[in-house]
Amino acid sequence: MVIPSLLGPTAERVPDVERIAVLRANALGDFIFVLPALDALRAAYPSAEIVLLGAPWHAKLWRDRPGPVDRVLVVPPAPGIRQPESGEPQSAMEDFLAAARKERFDLALQLHGGGANSNPVVGGLGARITAGLRTEEAPPLDRWIRYVYYQHEVIRYLEVAALVGAPATTIVPALAVTDADRAEAAEVLGPPERPRVALHPGATDTRRRWPAERFAEVARELAGDGYEVLVTGTPAEQEVVDRVVAAAGVPVRPQVGTLSLGGLAACYAGCDLVVSNDTGPLHLAAAVGTATVGIYWVGNLINTGNPLRGRHRPISSWAVHCPVCGVDCTPGIYPHRPGDGECPHRDSFVTDVPVVEVLESARELLHPQPGAPEPPGAGARSSAG
Repeated sequence: MVIPSLLGPTAERVPDVERIAVLRANALGDFIFVLPALDALRAAYPSAEIVLLGAPWHAKLWRDRPGPVDRVLVVPPAPGIRQPESGEPQSAMEDFLAAARKERFDLALQLHGGGANSNPVVGGLGARITAGLRTEEAPPLDRWIRYVYYQHEVIRYLEVAALVGAPATTIVPALAVTDADRAEAAEVLGPPERPRVALHPGATDTRRRWPAERFAEVARELAGDGYEVLVTGTPAEQEVVDRVVAAAGVPVRPQVGTLSLGGLAACYAGCDLVVSNDTGPLHLAAAVGTATVGIYWVGNLINTGNPLRGRHRPISSWAVHCPVCGVDCTPGIYPHRPGDGECPHRDSFVTDVPVVEVLESARELLHPQPGAPEPPGAGARSSAG
């Protein structure tokens, strides 16, 4: 029997569920996209323990944080699962699965990807029922839907949750900011002397990076509008942050590795706006209730662009060919249109996004028209702890 719901048919709830495992061990933005699915599981199974199979950073982020995750089990690094973190001790997947089977999971969900590498891990947990995604070459689970590349990530994982009787309660990811997060951000940043905005010019995939000089122009304009401008980045993004700071020509405040992930969440929650490439910090800012201007490659916009326009402006580049070799870099998902999907170059695909469009969107969000409703988000910014 299926039950009608917000996003389509939902299976009946599974009886006697005490413990649910969810595999999602990849990067920050990827994790933000599964939050609505986790919320759906929590609503459907309020007394069950939800255990995230993630990375060490998930365990740190979720420690003492209210939300749908009760506990994190760190899954070992493995091909297609996750990369090892710096200084992390080695451990075997077989040992992890043997220990995990003792947890006696009732449900195990693969919210990780196409399933070629992740479905064997989920299947090895020994759960009563497994569910998830599957490409043609991936082993099946008890309940599964086909992985189709072009689908919004939030909806993709909500469809998996529906397979085990958990209908969507929201399509908007939300992450609580705790008092500890705010205390850390206040200690590092101090009290704001002017309204703050943050720019994030980095991205792990350099093809998603808008030129640093254009971020610098945005920084210069917003500083001239009276805002305190923060430029955030990871230690690996130090060089691009330095380029923005040097080219801005006005005082801006670089923040590279000064904040934990929770502290960064509080930093963004205290900003009026975040302007960023399509990368984890952009989606983190939206999840804590802050307005965003995101710079996207068109393919990524389809899969990850925020669907709301009261608080968010995704701006797209429409380039699909590598600027160096001309290869069509859209993923080949159908035989009649194979595409190439990849080439060896990593030059930016978003250089055609104009500064004027970013600035117009930023100023529209910072100064809404008279009569526009007050933006939501106060709940997302509050602490439940």
